[in-house]
Amino acid sequence: MAWTSYQLFLAGLMVVTGSLNTLSTKWADQLKSINSVGELVHFNHPFLQATSMFVGEFSCMYAFFMFYFIFKHKGGEERVQASTLTGGNRQFNPLIFLPPAMCDMIATSTMYVGLNLTYASSFQMLRGSVIVFTGLLSMFCLGRKLNARQWAGIVFVIIGLAIVGVSDFLLPSDEEYDTSNVILGDALIIAAQVVVACQMVIEERFVSSANVPPLMAVGCEGLFGFVVLSILLFPMYHIHVNSTFSSSPEYRLEDALDAFYQLGNNWQLSLAFSGTIISIAFFNFAGISVTKEINATTRMVLDSVRTLVIYLVSLALGWQDFQYLQPIGFVILLIGMSVYNDVIITPFMRERGWIAGETAAAGSAAPGGQAPPPPLTGDPEDAGSEGSDGSDDRPLLSDAEPPAVDGPNGGGDLRV
Repeated sequence: MAWTSYQLFLAGLMVVTGSLNTLSTKWADQLKSINSVGELVHFNHPFLQATSMFVGEFSCMYAFFMFYFIFKHKGGEERVQASTLTGGNRQFNPLIFLPPAMCDMIATSTMYVGLNLTYASSFQMLRGSVIVFTGLLSMFCLGRKLNARQWAGIVFVIIGLAIVGVSDFLLPSDEEYDTSNVILGDALIIAAQVVVACQMVIEERFVSSANVPPLMAVGCEGLFGFVVLSILLFPMYHIHVNSTFSSSPEYRLEDALDAFYQLGNNWQLSLAFSGTIISIAFFNFAGISVTKEINATTRMVLDSVRTLVIYLVSLALGWQDFQYLQPIGFVILLIGMSVYNDVIITPFMRERGWIAGETAAAGSAAPGGQAPPPPLTGDPEDAGSEGSDGSDDRPLLSDAEPPAVDGPNGGGDLRV
């Protein structure tokens, strides 16, 4: 079935804003500006950038109330509940979003530190490692079993990650990128995916049953993340680190005052910083809408397209040199994600009889005839967006069968 104009718009919006989010953050890292003591230095303030990301997420709350009042005016509560953006339970304890928001805060801050040390394309590709950690955590924490296809997908992902890492190691050191710092940045990004996987497990276990409207869920996590991280900026000011992690005058872990000096002294830097806030807000909206209006598989494909866009733009802008192993690793990563999520490759092979079909026992569906969670793309940016139909708009866990224990519905399923 052909896409409508609105669906094409949403798909384009997701790719563009998703690409801009990483590129604008990296652009800010690349720029130099006069700091508080009059020195021209790079903008190295990952924790403040993470704070700005949460501002963008919180803005989704404004979008929710805007759509809510529009739909309420047009058709009352029935129209509100009919919308995929506003329908759902609005009577919930907002503190359920505090634990996943803390995971999001730790993961995003760590990844932004890593992004400052490595290439934007590697940053985007290495985030795919979340599949490995989420699959393992779903086994240990939720009692799920991974089938042979999912294990094969994980193996492909690990091979792809290894090739991407090797490609970064082989790129020559220069003034912008020291090889040891690049490897450290890659390691931090992969380590952050462990926290992202924890966030996904927490949301699957405790949050998805609340059936909160997706934009409101994103806004709640953005609010908690912004408040807590803003408070943490104060003790960070008194922690001194080496020059690898800070370019502030006294090498503080985070010097927000120095960052605002730099933002005020370079309009391009202010533009890049604002781009992070605006792009993450629109990306969350577009991602949620794509999942609802089209399907989660399309969302995974579009997310892969944005990784390719980031890679090509990085090459075009001279932010990195071409290394032939990186696109090879990226392709293997895509194969792994497709196999794990049972999209494109394995359905194609199954239709032609090259591989056997999967039974329900192998994990093709959840108990009670419910559909499995949407594909896992490895993107933590659109956090906590539980859909109005109870499905999870953000990528969550494997489609393996959950354990036969009493969930929130009393039917053994931990999801709604």
